[in-house]
Amino acid sequence: MTGLQYAIQKQHVPSIGSRAKAEGRYTPLSRKLHRNPVLDKNTLPDPYEVFMYHHLQYYGYFKDERGSVPNVATHQHVWKNKPRFVLSDSFGGRDDLIPDHLEKENLLWPTCLSSAVHQQTDAVSKDSFMLSSSLLRSRLLLHDDFGEVNPCLREPQDLFAFYSCSGQLQVPRWPIECEVIKESIHHIEGVPPQPEYFYQPTGNEKVPEIVGEEKGTIVYQLDSVPTKGSYFTSSRVGGKRGVIKELAVTLQGPEDNTLLFESRFESGNLQKAVKVDTYEYELTLRTDLYTNKHTQWFYFRVQNTRKDATYRFTIVNLLKPKSLYTIGMKPLMYSQLDANTYNIGWRREGNEIKYYKNNTDNGQQSFYCLTWTIQFPHDQDTCFFAHFYPYTYTDLQCYLMSVAKNPVQSQFCKLRTLCRSLAGNTVYLLTITNPSRTRQEAAAKKAVVLSARVHPGESNGSWIMKGFLDFILSNSPDAELLRDIFVFKVIPMLNPDGVIVGNYRCSLAGRDLNRHYKTILKESFPCIWHTRNMIKRLLEEREVLLYCDFHGHSRKNNIFLYGCNSHDRKYWLHERVFPFMLSKNVPDKFSFHSCNFKVQKCKEGTGRVVMWRMGILNSYTMESTFGGSTLGNKRDTHFTTEDLKSLGYHVCDTLLDFCDPDRTKFMQCLVELKELLQKEIYKKFNELGQDTDLERSWNDISFSDIESSTSGSDSSLSDGLPVQLLNIAHELHHKKTIYKKKKKKPLQTRKQRNEQYRKNNMIRELKSTEDALKRPGFASTMQKQPSFLKYSENASSSTVKNERPRMNESQLNGRDKDISLDLSKANSLILTKNKERKQTEKPGFACSSKRSTNTGQEPDPDTKPHWSRNRFLATKRGHTTVAGCPSLHIYTFP
Repeated sequence: MTGLQYAIQKQHVPSIGSRAKAEGRYTPLSRKLHRNPVLDKNTLPDPYEVFMYHHLQYYGYFKDERGSVPNVATHQHVWKNKPRFVLSDSFGGRDDLIPDHLEKENLLWPTCLSSAVHQQTDAVSKDSFMLSSSLLRSRLLLHDDFGEVNPCLREPQDLFAFYSCSGQLQVPRWPIECEVIKESIHHIEGVPPQPEYFYQPTGNEKVPEIVGEEKGTIVYQLDSVPTKGSYFTSSRVGGKRGVIKELAVTLQGPEDNTLLFESRFESGNLQKAVKVDTYEYELTLRTDLYTNKHTQWFYFRVQNTRKDATYRFTIVNLLKPKSLYTIGMKPLMYSQLDANTYNIGWRREGNEIKYYKNNTDNGQQSFYCLTWTIQFPHDQDTCFFAHFYPYTYTDLQCYLMSVAKNPVQSQFCKLRTLCRSLAGNTVYLLTITNPSRTRQEAAAKKAVVLSARVHPGESNGSWIMKGFLDFILSNSPDAELLRDIFVFKVIPMLNPDGVIVGNYRCSLAGRDLNRHYKTILKESFPCIWHTRNMIKRLLEEREVLLYCDFHGHSRKNNIFLYGCNSHDRKYWLHERVFPFMLSKNVPDKFSFHSCNFKVQKCKEGTGRVVMWRMGILNSYTMESTFGGSTLGNKRDTHFTTEDLKSLGYHVCDTLLDFCDPDRTKFMQCLVELKELLQKEIYKKFNELGQDTDLERSWNDISFSDIESSTSGSDSSLSDGLPVQLLNIAHELHHKKTIYKKKKKKPLQTRKQRNEQYRKNNMIRELKSTEDALKRPGFASTMQKQPSFLKYSENASSSTVKNERPRMNESQLNGRDKDISLDLSKANSLILTKNKERKQTEKPGFACSSKRSTNTGQEPDPDTKPHWSRNRFLATKRGHTTVAGCPSLHIYTFP
C-alpha cells in the first residue's frame, strides 16, 4: 500500500483529539503520542502502522478537527469509491476536477457505505481504531459490503498508479514557478457546417507599426516566467504556491471596453498583452519554459467583448520566417455563448491576415509578426484563440478513463504507466490486442508502435491518435482482425509536461525530445529513454512491422510522411509502399509527393531514424499540417478535427492492405513506385545536363542525391545537454581550460621540437650576452678571454663583408617584453654564423645530438650528431663541423 493510499484512508475516522475530548481525557498535543491508538495495549502493534502514523502526523495529518485512522475492514471500499480526485460526473465526462478536501470527504463518507458497514464502523470506533478480530487485522482480507464475516482475499493492486476500475483522475502537476487559475477550461467538439476556406490575401492588408509598452498600456503580463538560464527544479499540483494574482486590468465601469486576457490554464500560452488603441492589442507569446525560443503555439482567453467593434490582434515575437499564415491559414476562435446556445465549437476566423517581419530586432535574432482583425459574435462573451485545436492532458485522461470504464474495451486494451515525466505526470502506455488462444499464436503476432505529442504544440498528432484509437477499439470487423494479428503499443502523449505548460517543442528539460532518442540521460529525458527501452525489449520478443510518430507541420499543407531509405537491396523501395498506399486511400488529404525518405545528419536523434537503425524498416514520422488540403475535393480548405480523426482510421485501413496475404496490391505499388522514381531521376539528370542509362545502373543510384532535405524545423538548435546540466558542464569546461593553460602542451613532431629547442637557446644566449655587457667587470672578463675578442673582431669584419643584419637593442630586450624571437631571423643568423665559422674555425667541433634534461646546461662539444647534416640549413654536404662560440651556442635536437 502506498503512502498516498494510506493517507487517504486515515482521513475518514474521528480524530484522536476529538474522541479524547468526548471521553473527558483530552491531553495536550505533546502527550498525544503516549495515547496513540496504534500502540494500544489491547492490540498488537503494527510496525507499519506506527511508522505511517508518525510520518503522516509530521506532515499535518491527525489534528483534532480532522480525520484519522480508518476501519481497515472497509478502507478498500472507501478507496474504490472515493479516490483522491474524482469526477463530479460519470466516467469520461469532462467536468470539473474536485480536489479531495477533508470537508468534502466528511460529506461523502456517510453516503458511500452500507448501513451494516456503518454499524460495524461505529462499533469499532467506540473501542479502538484497530479491529479486535485477528482476521480483520490482515490487510489481505476484506469484508463484503453487507458486513458478513466472510473474509476474502483482496484483488491484487494494479501494477502502476492508474486504477482502471476507479474514477481517479490525476491532476496535472506544474512547475512551481507557474501560476495556475482554478477554473476548468472545457470545449465542445463541434464540426463546422460548411467547409472553411483559406483566406485569400488582397495585397492591401495593413501592416501595423509595433508600438510596444512604452507608448501602450500593459493589460496583461505574466510574472516570473522561467526562461533561459534557469532550469526545472520541482513541481506540484496547482503550480505556484500562494494566492493567484489578478493579472488583468480592473475595469473602470460598464463602459470600459478593455479586453480581459488570461492564459494561466492548461496548454495556455500568452506572455503579455499591450493595448495600443481602443480596439487594437499587441501580444507577446511566452517562449518554451527554460528556453528563449520556440514561439509558435498560442492559446488564450479574452473577456468583456463588444459585438459591433473590429478588433486587431498582432503577435509580435514569432520566430519562423515562413508560415502557413502567408498562404491563407486562419486562426481559430471559440465562443462560449455560441457553444452553449448553438453547439458551435472551434471555427476559423479572421480578416486582413498578414505575416511579416518585425523591424524592431533585438540584435540577436529576427522576430516576425502575425496580425489579424476579428469581430466578436456577442457582447460580454468569453472567447478563446488558438493556433490549432487544443487537446490537453486532461482531455487525454478523460478519454482513457472512458476506455478503462468500458467493460468490453478494457478486455483487449490494457492501460499501464510507461514512466513519470520530469514533473511527475504519468506517461501512459496502451497495449491493444485480442487474447490469443495459444502461446504459439501470441508469439506469431507482429507489433505496431504508435506515439504522439513529443512536440507539445503539435496537437494535430493527438487528434489523429484519437481517430486511430476510436477505430481500433471499436467492434468493426476490420478492427477485430487487426487486433487478432497485431500487438499495438500506443503512447498517446510522450511529453505531458510540455502539453500542460503550453510549450511548442520542448520538455521541461528545455530540449527538443525528438532529438534525444539516443540519449543515455534517463533522469533528464525519462519519456524518451523508456520509450526506446520499451521498443528495444519488444524487438527481442517479436518483429515490429511499423513505427509511426504523429507530428504537425507549420510550413507545408496536406499530410505526408518522412521515412528512411533502405540500404538492403532485398527490400528496395519497400519503405515507400505504406505511404504510397496511404496516398491512394486518402487522395484528398495525403500527399505522397511531399514525402521524403532522406536521412540527414541533423535528424539522427529523431524517433524514426533511431528506430530504423534499431531494425524497424517501416519507421515514419507523420506530418499533418496546421492548415489544410490542396488536394482533390478538399482543395483550399482547412482541416477539422474530424478530418484528422478520419486519418487515424485510414492508417488502420492501409495497414490491412499493407499486410494482405495476397501480395497483388503490394507488388503493384512497387511497380508504380519504380515508374515514379524513374521520372524523378530523369528530371533530376536533365536539370544537371547529364544522361544516364537507368536500365543498367538502376540499383546503383543513391536516392539521397535525388531527394531534397526535409524542410523541417530548427529544432536541432535544441539539441545538447538539458539545461539543468549546462552549468555543471560550463564549470567543468572552465576548469579544464585552466588546467590546459597551466600544463604546457607537448610538441608532437621532431621538426617542431628541433625548432622550439633552437629558438629557446637562441633567446637564452642573447639574454646572457646582454647581461654580460651590463656587468661592471665586463672589461676584465674580455682580457681573460682573448679568443672571444678575436672572434668578435673576425665577426665584425665578416659582418661587413656579408652584410649580415645587426641585432639592435629592442631585439635583445625581446624576452623582457615577452616578444618571441622570429624563427626566420634566427635561421638567418645561424646561416651567417656558419659561413663565418667555416673560414675561421678548425673542424672537429660539433653540437650534441642528445637532449639535455636541464635546458640551462650546454651540450658536450665533443659529441657528434647521429643524423644526416643535409637535413638542416645550417650544414651542407662536405662541411663536417659547425663552429662554436662561447657567447652564442646554436643547438639542434632531433
